[in-house]
Formats: sequence, C-alpha cells, structure tokens
Amino acid sequence: MKSIGSYLLFIGTLFTRMEVFNIYVKRTIDEAVKIGINSLTLVAIVSTFIGMVSTLQTAANLVSAFIPRSVVSLVVRDMTILELAPTITSVVLAGKVGSNIAGELGTMRISEQIDALEVMGINSASYLIVPKVLGAMLMFPLLVIVAGFLSLYGGYLIGTFMNVVTGQEYVAGLRTEFQQYNVFVALVKSVVFAFLISTVSAYQGYNTRGGALEVGQASTTAVTNSCIAVLIADYVVVSVLIQ
Repeated sequence: MKSIGSYLLFIGTLFTRMEVFNIYVKRTIDEAVKIGINSLTLVAIVSTFIGMVSTLQTAANLVSAFIPRSVVSLVVRDMTILELAPTITSVVLAGKVGSNIAGELGTMRISEQIDALEVMGINSASYLIVPKVLGAMLMFPLLVIVAGFLSLYGGYLIGTFMNVVTGQEYVAGLRTEFQQYNVFVALVKSVVFAFLISTVSAYQGYNTRGGALEVGQASTTAVTNSCIAVLIADYVVVSVLIQ
C-alpha cells in the first residue's frame, strides 16, 4: 500500500509547475515517434506469429464436420481484437518501452541530470515524463491496430497455405457477426495500458538511487510491475465494458 500511495503522489507531481504548452508538444512528438518507430518491427513479428499459431490451434480443435471452417477465422478475429492484440502487444511493449523509460530516467537520476533540472527551477518530473506518457497514449492504440491487422493477415496466410481453411471461408468468418464495439474496447484497453506502463516505468526510473546496478534493477522492476498492472487493468476494463 505504501508503494501504491507513493506512486499516486508521483502522478500528482507530473501536473504541477508545468512548462509552457509548446515545449510539451515538441517533446511529445519526439517521444511518440521514438516509441512508435522503434516498436513497430517487434510488434509486427509478434502479432503475425500469434495470428498464425491461433489459426492453426483453432483449426486443430474444430474437428466436427458440422462446424463450418469459417468459424476458425471468427474465433481468431474475436480473440485477436478483444485480447491478443491489445493485451499481448502491451505486455511486449512493457518489456521494450517500459524498460527504456526506466533505464533512461534512472541513468539521468544517477548522473545528476535530474537534479540539475531541479536547480534551474524546472519540475523535472513533469518536463521529462509527461511527454513520454502522452507519446505512449498516442502510439499504443496505433500499434494495437497494426498488431490486430497483421495477426489476422498472418492467420489468413498460414490458414490458406496449410489448407486448413480457404481464403473465401476465412474472409467470410471475419465478416460474420462483426461487432464494432469490440474494437472500441480494444482501443480503450490500449490507452489505459499505455498510461500504466509509462507511468509505472517512469516511477521506477525517476526514483532510482545508487549506480548502474540499481538502474538495471529499476528496469527489471518496471517491467514486472507494468505487466502486473496491465493484467489487473485488463480484468477491470473487461468487467466494466463487457457484461
């Protein structure tokens, strides 16, 4: 409970003594580009293979002759949109983006760069962390959309290549009883996860004390706590939005 309270107080410090608006715009764009471009390849690889594996496993379990093969892509579609694309992608990004944020802030802390900002009268927490949070909240939904598309396309490729479903059956399954609301839920998840991963990682890095060893430990702790926060938030969001 002490750590949660300290984290909440830390969130409050981000929005006090803020700099002029234009500074945050430029820094947010830089952070968004860094998060989006640097994560795109990893997200593409992970999501494509998840779609391929999901398609093969679903097809292997649908052995009844009374079940149309289009059900394979229907199941893969709903799993991808509601869970695999937003949650798995965010867990992967917690390892990459979260560790980068914690490592960068931890290094700045032990090299006294953060202290120098404070001496100049700048709210270092707001100046350094708010652009990272906003950049993550802008880019995570876009990355989740890319992950969902590539996951479904990967399922299409492996399904037709392995002859477990035809292209027409796969597309028909994707169109069957499609609910746009599920896409809305996935995007809400991605924004919530982005906020949690960026702030939890920033909290760990900003409060690093010691040397290089402690920076590594802060990065590890940031990834672990971010993943736990994502899974808890996943349950809460689903409980609130899907009943």
